[in-house]
Amino acid sequence: MTDPRWTPEQAHAWYAGQPWPVGCNFIPSTAINQLEMWQAETYDPPTIDRELGWAEAIGYNCVRVYLHDLLWQADAAGLRMRIEHYLGIAAKRGIRTVFCLLDDCWNPHPRLGRQPDPKPGIHNSGWVQGPGVDLVVDPTAWPRLRVYVQGVLDAFRDDARVLLWDLYNEPGNSDMGDRSLPLLREVFAWAQEVRPSQPLSCGVWSPIAGITALQLAASDVITFHNYNPPDDLRRQIAELRTYGRPLICTEWMARTRGSLFQTNLPVFKAERVGCLHWGLVAGKTNTIYAWGHPLPGQEPLVWFHDIFRPDGTAYDPQEIAAIVAATGK
Repeated sequence: MTDPRWTPEQAHAWYAGQPWPVGCNFIPSTAINQLEMWQAETYDPPTIDRELGWAEAIGYNCVRVYLHDLLWQADAAGLRMRIEHYLGIAAKRGIRTVFCLLDDCWNPHPRLGRQPDPKPGIHNSGWVQGPGVDLVVDPTAWPRLRVYVQGVLDAFRDDARVLLWDLYNEPGNSDMGDRSLPLLREVFAWAQEVRPSQPLSCGVWSPIAGITALQLAASDVITFHNYNPPDDLRRQIAELRTYGRPLICTEWMARTRGSLFQTNLPVFKAERVGCLHWGLVAGKTNTIYAWGHPLPGQEPLVWFHDIFRPDGTAYDPQEIAAIVAATGK
């Protein structure tokens, strides 16, 4: 049986044809999670356009955006229409999108409808897993997930506004461990059946051996997460280089952990490793607060993620200067 992945040569040829991918993970400041971003009642094009304009102004050319299976199940045609509309807004700003389809992080029981208000001072208090722990471990539910994964991929399989498909964010997180491995294996198989023109990937993030091995063995382009200081980033880049494929870091930047624009962005640029930090505009996700360190009632002295306030002013103008220096904007 032949390997359904792109060859290393195909992957490097694709990457050589791209500008250096630099940007952020994006959700509008008015949405608490991926459901609120995309549901018809709360889809917010003016905010999306305004905030992506701030990304454009500092030289970003890509963002990573989460979708959710419940949105497709409830209204596939409507979700397709809103994705198409969103992609038009982003393309107008010179920004391409990495779409993430599934996610093992945070609240395990997603529900459509009105989403909760943020819990003061708590990081990602309303973010939801997709599909959620119950479905991850229930193979009888997977046919519905297959319809979603293949439906989204097929709808946008040749859309140049889509940079890359990130099939599953941090599989095994939220204490799932290897229980997520069977679904991850299936998701890669479903995606390969569609075989979109854009690369397929799943970001290396943890020491869960079976999951990491599959991510590295099945991804066209290797993506990874690193929230650590520059020496650790250099070490991980060197280690991942040995797999012979282009590298894109789809999550980074956590100020209190020493992952900083002034120190880490030059490493990404020198190595020509793509990089999308977490968070653009402080908002309902509460990601200015650190993981596991609630701080209700006050803004943290040092933000964890995000770079702009909701009015567009910079949290730290020196950071913006470092970003602009790297992007050449």
